[in-house]
Amino acid sequence: MSIRAVLFDVGGPIDTEVRAEAIIDREIMKACLEAGLRVSDADVTAASDWAVSVFATDTYKAMIWRLCKGDPRRAEQIYTRAHDQWAFARRRERGGLQLREGIPDVLTSLRKAGFKLGLAANQPAAVLQDLDRLEIGQYFDHRQVSGHHGFRKPDVRLFLAACEALGVGPAECVMVGDRIDNDIVPAKLLGMSTVLMRTGRHIGQEPRSVDEIPDVSISGNADGIVNAIAVCVAAMDA
Repeated sequence: MSIRAVLFDVGGPIDTEVRAEAIIDREIMKACLEAGLRVSDADVTAASDWAVSVFATDTYKAMIWRLCKGDPRRAEQIYTRAHDQWAFARRRERGGLQLREGIPDVLTSLRKAGFKLGLAANQPAAVLQDLDRLEIGQYFDHRQVSGHHGFRKPDVRLFLAACEALGVGPAECVMVGDRIDNDIVPAKLLGMSTVLMRTGRHIGQEPRSVDEIPDVSISGNADGIVNAIAVCVAAMDA
């Protein structure tokens, strides 16, 4: 059996999320202040690091929970206010995805090498409009995300839906993502090869056991993706 397809997360490998994460942190701080809770940049960073380290399912809810010191009423109030504000601010200030430099060349190379490409992402369906606007949507044979079918990572059904659409088995896929909990763990559970791109908020996330170690880890440089997939292919063929 050989590698025939590559699945991509959107946030991290394709979208650097730098501006998006800065907006979210800012709106969390503002919502905390409006709720009578003054927090510093250092407090938000510490809450983020904690949420990542404990593999929180919803990183932002966990960050706010930590900042509120477990006060459920205040945490819910802050999250609702912050979420509404950052959803609006991201559309107004960010103007869509922040494409990682070199990604179009990576996708071109992979398609020329004969790989089928698919998406495995927790994103609204509208993200496809961004991918098309950036002229990379056409590279993907599988163009569905959680907003289409309702499965959200780490639910393995999201990965299986991509495999079915591409006509491949999980063992014939490489998953490229930036999170051990959402990307690497469920992909490895299904028998996929895995590439962890260390970037963004989850850059410091570490495996909790040998079963969660990615096959290849790379820095946040798109150029490393093609080489990482070549390593996975070589390991499969060995």
